[in-house]
Amino acid sequence: MMPKGPRHLPTLDYVSIVASLYKDRRAMLVGMAATIFGVMMAAVKTDALVLYVVALAFVVSTAVRYYNMLAFEMNPPAPDDRSTARLWERRQMIQGTISASIYGGWCLVSLVFVRDPFAELVAISVTIAATIGIVTRNFGIDTIVTSQSLAISIPLALGLVLVGDGYHVALAALLVPLMISFRFLAADVRAMLLSQVHERSVASRLALQLDTALETMQHGLCMLDENGVIALANDRAQQTFAGIAEGAWVGRSFADLLEEAIGKRALPETTADRLNRMIIQQTGGKIVMKLSGDFHCEVTISSRGDRTVLLFENVTARIRAQERINFMARYDGLTGLPNRAYFTEQVEAELGSRERAGRSDPVLLAIIDLDDFKHVNDTLGHLAGDRVLTETAARIQTVMHRNSRLARLGGDEFVIYRAQGADPDSIQAEAEAVLAVLRRPFQAGGGRIDLHASIGFVSSSAPLIALDDLITRADLALYRAKSRGKGQHQAFVEEMDSAFRYRQRLKGDLATAIAEDKLKLVYQPLVDLATRQVAGCEALARWDHPELGAIPPDIFIGLAEETGQISAVTRWVLKTATAECVNWPKTISVAVNVSARDLRGEELGLHVSEALEASGLPPGRLEIELTETALIEDREGAAARLEALAAKGIGIALDDFGTGYSSLSYLRGMAFSKLKVDRSFIAGITTSERSLKLMANVAQLGRDLDLVLVAEGVETEDQLEMIARHTGIDQVQGFLFGRPLPADETRALIARMNQTRVRPLGTGTPRPALVSK
Repeated sequence: MMPKGPRHLPTLDYVSIVASLYKDRRAMLVGMAATIFGVMMAAVKTDALVLYVVALAFVVSTAVRYYNMLAFEMNPPAPDDRSTARLWERRQMIQGTISASIYGGWCLVSLVFVRDPFAELVAISVTIAATIGIVTRNFGIDTIVTSQSLAISIPLALGLVLVGDGYHVALAALLVPLMISFRFLAADVRAMLLSQVHERSVASRLALQLDTALETMQHGLCMLDENGVIALANDRAQQTFAGIAEGAWVGRSFADLLEEAIGKRALPETTADRLNRMIIQQTGGKIVMKLSGDFHCEVTISSRGDRTVLLFENVTARIRAQERINFMARYDGLTGLPNRAYFTEQVEAELGSRERAGRSDPVLLAIIDLDDFKHVNDTLGHLAGDRVLTETAARIQTVMHRNSRLARLGGDEFVIYRAQGADPDSIQAEAEAVLAVLRRPFQAGGGRIDLHASIGFVSSSAPLIALDDLITRADLALYRAKSRGKGQHQAFVEEMDSAFRYRQRLKGDLATAIAEDKLKLVYQPLVDLATRQVAGCEALARWDHPELGAIPPDIFIGLAEETGQISAVTRWVLKTATAECVNWPKTISVAVNVSARDLRGEELGLHVSEALEASGLPPGRLEIELTETALIEDREGAAARLEALAAKGIGIALDDFGTGYSSLSYLRGMAFSKLKVDRSFIAGITTSERSLKLMANVAQLGRDLDLVLVAEGVETEDQLEMIARHTGIDQVQGFLFGRPLPADETRALIARMNQTRVRPLGTGTPRPALVSK
C-alpha cells in the first residue's frame, strides 16, 4: 500500500524530500532576479514608490532564502534524523509563504493603487509563473504548496475584485479553478513521486533484507547463470574456498574455481567432476567435499530454469562427531582396542571369507582374563583399575604375534584372534609371552600391584566354524585354566566340550527343578559343647536329578549363581527352613546360607521378612550364614544389608573362618554374632600342638569379640575331646553327629540328643558317639 504523505514515508525517504526543497540555489536566484527586474521596470514606468518597496521586499526575501539554502547545505540533517528534517521543512514553509505573500501583495498594489496596465500585466504574469515554480519545486510537501498558493491567490483575487468591473471579478473567479488545478497537479506529481519512492523503499528494503540474509546466514550461497558463471555469492561462500580462489567471485566461472582448487591439491578431482556434472545436468542433490586440511563442506545443488543455486554448509564438526561416534561404536574408549561388537564384525567377515575360499589353515582364538582383578577396583579404586587395564592392553600388544588381532571383550577380558601362522609352537610361545609380560608388577593407585592372568585358547582347522563356537571353546579352556590354579594357559580339548554340554543341561534342568519345587532340604545339627544338645541346625539344599542322580551342592549352587537363579533358591530355602524350625524346640535355631549375589541385591531382606512372617518364627531363631568370598565384591553394601538384618534380631554367622586373607577386617566392620571355624583348623589338633594352640587362640579371639564360636568338621571323639578340654569353642558341627538329615529324621535326632544328660568332662572314661556315623 502506498504511503498517504511524506510523513508516512520511511525516515530516509522523508529526509530526502525535505532536502529537495533546498536544492538548486541558482534556479532560485535566476527566478527571483527576473521577478525583481519586472518589479523595477513597472516602478520606473509608473514612478510608484510602493513598487520600489515591493522590489526591496523581494531582495530581502531572496537574500534570506539564499542564506537558508547555504545553511542547509552546510548542516544537512542525517539520513535517519527525522526531527531535524521537520525543522528544516517548517523553515522552508515560513520563508516560502512570506515570499509568496510578497508576490500576492505585488499584484494587489499594482491593481488597486498603481492602476497601470503594464504594471498590472507584469505583476500578474510573473506571479502566475512563480506559482508554477512553487508547484514544481514544492510538490513533494502538500502543506507548503497549499500555504504558498493561498498566500498568492488571496491578495491577487482581492485586487481583481477591488478594480470593480465585472471582467476583473470574473478573472478573480477564474483564479479558483486555476489554483485548484495547480494543487491537483502538485498532488499528481507528488503521488507519482511517493509511489516511486515507496517502490524504491520496498525494493531497497527487500534488497537490504536479502543482503542481510545472505551475509548473516550460516551457510554460503552462490548463484550461477545459464553459462555457469557466478552471478551472486555471499561472504561465507567465498570463505569456503579461502586461500584457494582469491578475489571476487562474481563474474567468474564456477568450473574455473574448481579447476583452481584441483590445481592447488585442495579438492580431489573426482569430487570436482561429480559436482560439475550435477551442475551441468541440473539434477540437484548433495555432495560432501573435503577441502584442504580437515575442512568438510556439504554442497546442496538446486536448479530452477536456467539458474543454479549452490548452498555451502560447513559440516566439519558434524563429520568429526560422526567419526567420533563411529569410533566409540567400534572401539573401547579406555584401551583404544576394538570392542566386542567391532571385533565380532571383523572376525565374522574374515571367517566368512575363509569359508568361501575353502581354506583349512588353522585359526586361533584366545581369551585372556586378569585373575582377581576385581580386588584392584575394590581396594584401590576404579581409576587404578583403569590404568591397569590400559597398561595390560599395551603390554599384550608388545608381545603378541604380528598376525594377531587384539580386542577387549569387556571388563578385564581380552581376546586374541589370528588367522595366519597359527601353528602350535607359535600359539604356545604367544601365550607364554603374554603371561610373562603380565606377571610384571603394575604401578597404579600409588603402589605396586601384582597380578596374574589366565588364558584359554582354541585352535581350529575346520573350514566351517562360527565365532560363537570359538569363543565358547576358549571360555571352557579358560575355565579349566582358572580351576588349575590361575596364572596358566590352557588349550581347548574335546572333553571340555562334553563337560560344557553337561553343565548346559544341568542349567536347564535346574531351572525346571526350581520351578517345580524338586529341590529338598536336609539339616545338619550344631551341638552345644557344654550340654551336648542340639543348639541349631544348618539347612542345606540338595538336588536329586531324575536321570543323573544326586548333583553335588557345589555344582548346582554354582550353576544357580551363574544363571542368576540363586535368589529363587535362597528364597525357597528361607521359606522351607523357617517353616520346619517352628516344629523344633524353641531353643533351637536354623541357619541358612546366602551367596554373594544375594548380598548384592536388595531382595534378601524382603525374602527374610516374608519367610518369618509366613512361618511365624521369631527372628532370633534364624541365622544367616555367609563366607568371606560373598563379602569381597561389595563390602560396604553387604555390611549395610547385614546390619539391617541384625537390627531385627537375626543372627549373622561367618562361615569357613580363617580361609580368607582379610577375616580380621571383616570382624571389625560387620555385624557378626557367630564364627564358624573352618575344618582345616580341626584336622591336626589331635597330633599337632601347634594346630591346637592356633585353634585355642582363634577361640579366644571369638570370646574377646563376644561371638559364638563353632568348630566345623568334627569327625572323631578324640577331636571333640581336645576341643572340649583345650579351647573355648561353644558349638561343634560335623559327621561325628551324623550326616545332614531330612526334616523328619532331624526332628527325631533333636528329640534323642536333647534328652541326653550332660556328663562332666575330664573323667577319663571313654564316651560313646552321640550318634552313629
